Amino acid sequence: MTATTHDALSLDSVLPHERRLYAGGQWIDPLGGYLDTLNPATGDSLGPCAHANAADVDRVVQAAQRGFEVWRSIKPLERAALLRRIAQVLRDNAAELALIDAANCGNPVREMGNDALIAAAQVDYFAGLVTEIKGDTIPMGDGVINMTVHEPLGVCARIVAYNHPLMFVAGKLAPVLAAGNAAIMKAPHQAPLSTYRLMELLHGILPDGVLNIVTGGVEAGQALVDHPLVQHVALIGSVPTGRAIARTAAQRLKKVSLELGGKNACIIYPDADLAKATKGAVDGMNFTWCGQSCGSTSRLFVHDSVYDEVVAGMLELVKHFRPGLPTDMTTTMGALISREHFDKVMRCIDMAHADGARLIHGGKRPENPALVNGHFIEPTLFDGVTQDMRIAHEEVFGPVLSILRWHDEDEMIAQVNAVEYGLTCSIWTSSLAHAHRTASRVQAGYVWVNNVSRHFIGAPFGGYKQSGIGREESIDELFHYSQVKNINITLEP
Repeated sequence: MTATTHDALSLDSVLPHERRLYAGGQWIDPLGGYLDTLNPATGDSLGPCAHANAADVDRVVQAAQRGFEVWRSIKPLERAALLRRIAQVLRDNAAELALIDAANCGNPVREMGNDALIAAAQVDYFAGLVTEIKGDTIPMGDGVINMTVHEPLGVCARIVAYNHPLMFVAGKLAPVLAAGNAAIMKAPHQAPLSTYRLMELLHGILPDGVLNIVTGGVEAGQALVDHPLVQHVALIGSVPTGRAIARTAAQRLKKVSLELGGKNACIIYPDADLAKATKGAVDGMNFTWCGQSCGSTSRLFVHDSVYDEVVAGMLELVKHFRPGLPTDMTTTMGALISREHFDKVMRCIDMAHADGARLIHGGKRPENPALVNGHFIEPTLFDGVTQDMRIAHEEVFGPVLSILRWHDEDEMIAQVNAVEYGLTCSIWTSSLAHAHRTASRVQAGYVWVNNVSRHFIGAPFGGYKQSGIGREESIDELFHYSQVKNINITLEP
């Protein structure tokens, strides 16, 4: 490993010392052994990391069950105080956690600093909701009291994706713990290092077994879903993985939350502020982290009358995104997570060519010789795309934007909805009628009007159709980690 500076930090100085599993308040050796994790920008090894097998998972789950028995009895405001300590740790260590993620997942360090702060805000938000997990009283007449209470589920597992490892692990533990459950966080096997470092920093804050960390591949994930003591499984990942989890969970009628893929639309009306809309179309692609975002608006529908102006503006704006080493503060666009994923994205680009789409920007490796060993692709724009092309139907999860021309609103809405996904949609217009009408007609769970990409704490995030089950980042998510009990009390005369 080579040291890379980030202000006063070096990568070697912040990488975690522990690479084992964390369960029951201690680090434990994995029976499944270790596998190397890599820097996707250089191909260099960042060292061995635990690769849990099914037996490892059982040990972690048993420890979590013991932790749950303690945690469920801790008063809500005491749980909230401990969660706020976690949030402060995230804020205090944001720079080093960002540097670790930049080296391990390939996203630029300048952007990854925000991930720790976003996660801290999510933890604080759920800490503030612990007293809102309350039920109702139901009138039953004299001599009878009927009430509902919300109780925790038990051990809950969350499996997160590699595009924002620290933010997903740190932010998504919050509703689980706030509701009184024990959490097992399965870090992405491609980029687990920030999770190890986070656990080093959090060690000793929570009772033993309340927060546990698993790293590993398919066997570990399958074992978590299979385990009878795991009451709830949540995934941020692909549709095929979500379907596999749902099938297995159904065998035990286990609760699931699935935040899955998207083939999201950005719609530009001719009455939109075109400068803002054009910038929004570029921003919505999340080129900074190579388009590796389920919410990326990777299908751009532009009205005929403004098509040429919008495309010309995009070609200027996209020049800002130049692939570079993610640990460099000046880098504006990072690397794809792995060679396997790089090859998949390049196949999608070849597929677009074969189907007749016209490449107008990018579509290849950058020419910078310093990036030759990394998984880099230039920001890529295709126009002349029609909805029947595969590039307009299949999720690329890479820096590839398809531009489609429209003139009839009904036909455009039909094309927007002609995919199996329904996660996000961005609409650009100055007409209140267009905004309301289109927002009501698109089949997506999270809609922006004259905005894009932003998440708002407290606003439920989630998708329609194959884009998932459940809602996150809101009180809806908190209640999903509880179960309702009805209590009927007949008073003695």
